[in-house]
Amino acid sequence: MGVETELKFRVAARNLKSLAGWRIPGGKMGERSDSDLVSTYFDTGKHKLKRHGLTLRVRQNGGTNIQTVKSANGAQFGRGEWEAEIKNDAPDLREADDTPLEPLASGKLRRKLKPVFKTSVHRTIVPVRTRRSEIELAIDRGRIVAGHRASPIEELELELKSGRLADLFRIARAIERRSGAELDLRSKSDRGYGLAQGREEQVVFAEPIELECDMMASEGFRVIARATIRHFSANADAVRNLDPEGVHQMRVGLRRLRAAISLFSKVLPRAGAGAVRRELKWLTAELAPAREIDVFIREQVEPITLDRALSRGGNAIKDEFDEKRAHAFVRAKRAVSSERFRRLLVDTLEWIESKPVPPSGQADVPIERFAADVLHRRTRKARKQGQHLDRLPPRARHKLRIRIKKIRYAVEFFEGLFPAKREQRRLKRLSSHLKKIQDALGALNDFVAHRKMALAAALQAPRENRRARALAAGVVVGREDKAVKPLMKTAVKEARRLQVV
Repeated sequence: MGVETELKFRVAARNLKSLAGWRIPGGKMGERSDSDLVSTYFDTGKHKLKRHGLTLRVRQNGGTNIQTVKSANGAQFGRGEWEAEIKNDAPDLREADDTPLEPLASGKLRRKLKPVFKTSVHRTIVPVRTRRSEIELAIDRGRIVAGHRASPIEELELELKSGRLADLFRIARAIERRSGAELDLRSKSDRGYGLAQGREEQVVFAEPIELECDMMASEGFRVIARATIRHFSANADAVRNLDPEGVHQMRVGLRRLRAAISLFSKVLPRAGAGAVRRELKWLTAELAPAREIDVFIREQVEPITLDRALSRGGNAIKDEFDEKRAHAFVRAKRAVSSERFRRLLVDTLEWIESKPVPPSGQADVPIERFAADVLHRRTRKARKQGQHLDRLPPRARHKLRIRIKKIRYAVEFFEGLFPAKREQRRLKRLSSHLKKIQDALGALNDFVAHRKMALAAALQAPRENRRARALAAGVVVGREDKAVKPLMKTAVKEARRLQVV
């Protein structure tokens, strides 16, 4: 088995070709080689291999057929890879011995395998040698085909053959600055399956977190962090397409990563952490107005427009905020199309993969013990603060909501470490209480923002529809004020039900 340690970038076609002959600073370029590769990916009709985190590929290179099994193992940077030369262009499961495919390689699977998609690329490979590392630069131009659908491939890959991760990332930054290359954490197989299902550029949701009990806490963090950076970065195209759900999912991915950094702060290196936090916070802030205004329009303003008595003022408010929403989505699009965003992806991934010594006096611990301590300590503190929730000022209430959200993410991250039925029941109850508190406090937090927007719409209205807008805005505020007491009652009740894990 080999493990690919690689970084893949999307590069605009106009910039891709020139990179093959570019002299990388601090690197000695080797002899260039070119080849045409046709790869067919196989799976069952229900994508059984994909569900098990595996891909099965047969690649034709000249007169040779190479079968490759890959595993997307979240516990390591890169993917496990098992190759075997086979006679034909169809999979030979006899060559799956000693690979993760072996337990699934039955006669039934053999009969159900069929081509799912195909990639055809012209590959240019240039070896790059630094003082301490050997890196392979590969430029792929071609396309993915799945049935009647096709999508271009314009990619650059950097694979660390030997040496230091720091050299891999240093060269990655040089290429990003020169060509505007954007780190793409999706594999060709990810894109191919998406294309086959007609959703290559659709919104991407969070993937399951799979931790192993024999991990140390810092290793568990890297598994979680890799999943979260894949989550938010995979929604860049949806944000550029001005998709409201894409903006929401990118924000969720960012919040999950920021929560993980907070939860694991005691075992993470301080070097670089502040810069990563600042950049993640910057991107979150760039997306926030689009999400907030969109929710305000859909949940508060649009229902008003359906009321005949309020429709004039409601439509006037909607017209105003539709324009603000459009500007906010353009702002979000501009952020994820920027050099700062591209740099954030590379810097964040390098920080995640770096493995220096934790802060002074803090020892790495087994992930199971670490998870139990985090859940116990944070739940106990949230329960104590929740006893007086109804008397907290808005700012303190907002901070408690964030703490509650972090505990929910912790449950999501760690639940696989506690498989016993009793533990699962306790975690399920805890998650249910946390969700009800978060939903109630989230709605109260939205009310504060909505009140400001509604009042601004009334006070700044032009003379011709000022009364109508003031009436509609007053109804929005009134409806939310009416909902405050029941929401607060729910939050207080659920906070008192929190049980220390």
